[in-house]
Amino acid sequence: MSKTATKSRPGAARTARRGSPAGGAAAGEAKPRTGGKLLSEYISERFDEFSRSQKDVARYIVDHLDEAAFQTAEELARRASTSSSTVVRFSQALGFEGYPELQQAAIEEYRSRAPDGNGGSAPLFDFDHSEFEASLAADHANVEHTARHLTREQVEACVSALASAHRVLIVGMDQMAFFASYLRHLLALLDIRAEVIASPRQDAIARLGRVDEDVLVIAFSAGRAHPLVVRAMKLARHRMARTLAITDATLSEIGEHADLTLYYSSNSPSFTRSNTSLLAIVQALAYGVYARDKSAFKDRIRAFKLK
Repeated sequence: MSKTATKSRPGAARTARRGSPAGGAAAGEAKPRTGGKLLSEYISERFDEFSRSQKDVARYIVDHLDEAAFQTAEELARRASTSSSTVVRFSQALGFEGYPELQQAAIEEYRSRAPDGNGGSAPLFDFDHSEFEASLAADHANVEHTARHLTREQVEACVSALASAHRVLIVGMDQMAFFASYLRHLLALLDIRAEVIASPRQDAIARLGRVDEDVLVIAFSAGRAHPLVVRAMKLARHRMARTLAITDATLSEIGEHADLTLYYSSNSPSFTRSNTSLLAIVQALAYGVYARDKSAFKDRIRAFKLK
């Protein structure tokens, strides 16, 4: 998916300039700020030093580098659910004079990830595409990016955990509640007992209180995790339950408390995050369980298809 942007050159001059060359002074000046490391690596190494709101910016930049490279501070702040002043302070905390200098470092890393150097595919649409096509192209790229960053060992471990679980508790708040409910539906077709926590109501809290070592807790998050989701993961670890995090943030807080983690890409040119890859992961997990013993599930699936 092709993008255009006004690129600011770091240095003494504060005036923004357009289209600085990849091998020019901008690249040379951006690197010393990060100790010669890529911007995403530098942010990940220093993640624990940031405030809570700055961590939101850090998570978003690491996993949405192309958007950081081509968006204004205001646009990035909206996507990261914070303020533009926080984006500026975050840039300064990294050692940059301001957001334009951080953005230039993001641009340089984005260029280093060009498709030709990483085996990626060509853009789905031509450069001059409509907003509708841009959204489809982003979803296409998200699915490909997600697939490339999941290993067979990761997926097999998650499928095995699902297939062997005595009971499954799925936690997803706000927009993640739909995906939690859909996963429960798919697991029910496979005769796997699953419950959903999708609100902070008393009955939901009561289900969370029954977590023990025989339970697999699956948590969904997009961006900053809901406090109840984090609480559920911490409680699950404390009670020796298995935990699986499904998140669009490499530096996700729920990932810190998870035995298993599945990452999905959610880049989008729209006003909301893309959930295409998340839906694909949910369906693939259920199919992975089904494929382990198709004959055992054949009658249940046939009955469902006849309805």
